[in-house]
Amino acid sequence: MTLDIIYSDATKLAELIRTREISPVEVVQTHLDRIEAVNPKINAIVTVANDALEAARKAEATLLRGGVLGPLHGVPFTAKDSIDTAEVLTQRGSPIFKGRIPKTDATSVARLKNAGAILLAKTNLPEFSYSTESDNLLTGRANNPWNLERTPGGSSGGESAAIAAGMSPLGLGSDLAISLRGPAAHTGIIALKATHGRIPMTGLWPRVPRRFWHVGPMARSVRDIALAYSLLIGPDGADGFSTSTLAFDAGAGSSPDHPLRVGWLVEPGFGLIDTEVAATVQEAAKALQTAGCIVEPVRIPALELDDSLDVFNRLHVMELKPAFVEATAGHENEIFKIAKAMLETSDTNYGDYILAEQAAERLKDGFAEYFQRYDALLCPVLPIPAHAHGLSEIVINGQTVPATHIQSATVPFNVTGLPGLSIRFGTSKDGLPIGVQLVSNWYAESTILHLASLLENVSPVRDLHPSI
Repeated sequence: MTLDIIYSDATKLAELIRTREISPVEVVQTHLDRIEAVNPKINAIVTVANDALEAARKAEATLLRGGVLGPLHGVPFTAKDSIDTAEVLTQRGSPIFKGRIPKTDATSVARLKNAGAILLAKTNLPEFSYSTESDNLLTGRANNPWNLERTPGGSSGGESAAIAAGMSPLGLGSDLAISLRGPAAHTGIIALKATHGRIPMTGLWPRVPRRFWHVGPMARSVRDIALAYSLLIGPDGADGFSTSTLAFDAGAGSSPDHPLRVGWLVEPGFGLIDTEVAATVQEAAKALQTAGCIVEPVRIPALELDDSLDVFNRLHVMELKPAFVEATAGHENEIFKIAKAMLETSDTNYGDYILAEQAAERLKDGFAEYFQRYDALLCPVLPIPAHAHGLSEIVINGQTVPATHIQSATVPFNVTGLPGLSIRFGTSKDGLPIGVQLVSNWYAESTILHLASLLENVSPVRDLHPSI
């Protein structure tokens, strides 16, 4: 029964609780036991909420007296430690914020709690959420449950590792360039970066550059992602980027008379891609075609004209660096290597900044044109499966490239604000998960959720879990 609980998805747990087949206390305690058993090896959980069991007892009392139940009543969830949680440590992966306890929940946390979910724990991350590996001076390095010598990614790497290892069924992460989708691909779970502004960023830090930041759900099933997304979206009256009407969705319907049109792309446009990753994308393309979609190989000229990662770097440094300078003033000896590198990065000159702004607009125009012809794009999430910890360079098909290349297939959709979803569809020769990425038009999340469900139904790796 323990394994049934820790590897059941949130939707199933909510159903079992609602029908009184298991109790919220049993579910929360089982996950706490799982954390105690495996977290010392993985270091994904950095703080356990002291009131989790008490919240579970209250949820059980509500259930027994026939009270109103939310869709996630009694189900535990975790949150990245950059996301504010009322009366629970939120230390942002930095000694500078050691002992910090917010008074209020982030909007995303509050919305899951309002749906009946119970905050279980906070998860590891890089300092200030700014790295593709989850390591810092305060809470140390998170490991990948599929291979402890490999990274679970960043910056939501602790969250992805916790969910993959059965320590949590559902979580909240954030994404500046890769940080939801990349960790999900590293660890074999699912994550959604919705259209920019769909989910308010209120209660997350750093706030800049907020035009690239996203918060989103992470889980082990598409239906959990869809449920969490439905609960998280909509304006909160505090985040000025979050303005879209709650019910609006531009997704295209799928029917035998009007099948979805999906373009698939590996190279060019994303740089070097490992052959195993490329093969997995092609297998996913075949699966969608078998499921009734019109699937074609494509090229997107805008991706070839402008290097999205270079555009991102030229833009975000000018906006993020001042926030780092302010946060670290007087604490220069307490910062990790990634924050130090940011502080040492040269400012983008004004002319290059303007050119980068124009390049970002060209990328948006290029995708606007693409989505006139196609409903979705299928592409890699990462250029390689999970790599060893601490690398400054990675090798792809015999060629050495900077480790920052790991973001090349995800950052275009932060620069443009397009929605993207990561889902596992393969396994490397080393037994590591390989994910694929689904991207749709702005505000068309229903399209990629539908396509993800099609892939999930025929996935060759469905229900695989690490043997940690």
